[in-house]
Amino acid sequence: MPDTISSTISPEGSLEILSQHEVSRLHDTSRTGLHDLLRRCALAVLNCGNPTDDSVALMEAYQDFDIEVIPQDRGVRLKLTNAPAEAFVDGKMIRGIREHISSILRDIVYVYNEIQTHRRFDLTTGEGTTNAVFHILRKAGTLKPGRDPSLVVCWGGHSISREEYEYSKDVGYHLGLRELDICTGCGPGAMKGPMKGANVAHAKQRRHQGRYLGVSEPGIIAAEAPNPIVNELVVMPDIEKRLEAFVRLGHGIIVFPGGVGTAEEILYLLGILLHPQNGDMELPVIFTGPADSADYFRRIDEFLVYTLGEEVRRLYRIIIDNPTEVARTMRKGVDTVTDYRKTRQDAFYYNWRLNIDRHFQEPFAPTHEAMAGLALHRQQPVHELAANLRRAFSGIVAGNVKEHGIRAIQAHGPFELHAEPELMTRLDELLTSFVAQGRMKLAGDYEPCYRLA
Repeated sequence: MPDTISSTISPEGSLEILSQHEVSRLHDTSRTGLHDLLRRCALAVLNCGNPTDDSVALMEAYQDFDIEVIPQDRGVRLKLTNAPAEAFVDGKMIRGIREHISSILRDIVYVYNEIQTHRRFDLTTGEGTTNAVFHILRKAGTLKPGRDPSLVVCWGGHSISREEYEYSKDVGYHLGLRELDICTGCGPGAMKGPMKGANVAHAKQRRHQGRYLGVSEPGIIAAEAPNPIVNELVVMPDIEKRLEAFVRLGHGIIVFPGGVGTAEEILYLLGILLHPQNGDMELPVIFTGPADSADYFRRIDEFLVYTLGEEVRRLYRIIIDNPTEVARTMRKGVDTVTDYRKTRQDAFYYNWRLNIDRHFQEPFAPTHEAMAGLALHRQQPVHELAANLRRAFSGIVAGNVKEHGIRAIQAHGPFELHAEPELMTRLDELLTSFVAQGRMKLAGDYEPCYRLA
């Protein structure tokens, strides 16, 4: 049984007074209540520093953990029962963890009140979804209208080698020296490395307001609990809105080695950029890793060209084992983005101009039926094939690390994917390479959650 502590804390930072109805929803343990969502997300944050990517195992290890919102005249307090002891020092909660729990509570309440149950946002339309993403980010304070473009989104796996982690840290360091900020999925591995490197570089450059923005969502947060360097945390309501937040916030994107989650992000990004309406969009994209990762990116590149066509190569650049060149190239790219948006009088803090097709916005529930029904063939527009491949990888991520996905696999067996023969062969080779390289799981043997039919 892990060591636990029970305590009552005040949220860190400003948090509006909650109504009786909101508190009731946060206490409600029914399917329509918010208590289970708050409990799962809070436990993941409190467990920061204990590497795991198994949300079911985490909940089972802390079955007695609970969190209760206590309303007061001047705000709220949070009563924690049997919380992981590592979140405390001499009985007092670590301040950064307290900040992250406050961010979770803020986003859960705001999304429920203003997004999911409010008629002002029509989430069945592209415009309504993009507006909802904007308002969630604005509520969280992540939109900084007074700053020049500097935010580099870094994607990559949480289960990577030590060499790949150190490389991502080195890239982050060189980005930080060039006064660029970091946005990641907020977890360990390639999401922590760039932040850690940039943090040291910002200290050298006396950049006192360095940004280390983490963007997560409830289903993935147990696998990618916010690392301690994250000083801005946003929890989006689902993976699709999380991905949209990344591409509308970022002024450039760097992809480090990873597994199916990283492949999902790549397909999402390139599928959007391949849309005809985004033909002139300036958004630098770099794939990079140490020398030993060259084969990883070769396989990714070959798969992308086969599925999406030779044209896709114009949208990204592969730079192997050269952190300085990555940072120089990205700095130039961000400067080009600045000029592009100035010319068109676009906002620096949110990319409204980027067109995101509804295929990439509609939430995908990875049930066995939905996974088996995905159209994985090349007789469709490339951005639609990219969207369906993205859904396939998203389902595998769910089966690997998300509680509902893990339980569905336990109950009904692996997901089944159907594709045209050559595409199926390419997909099989790519996924097999991820398994062989240990990119599917942090610890223990990997049991595939999918079957290629």
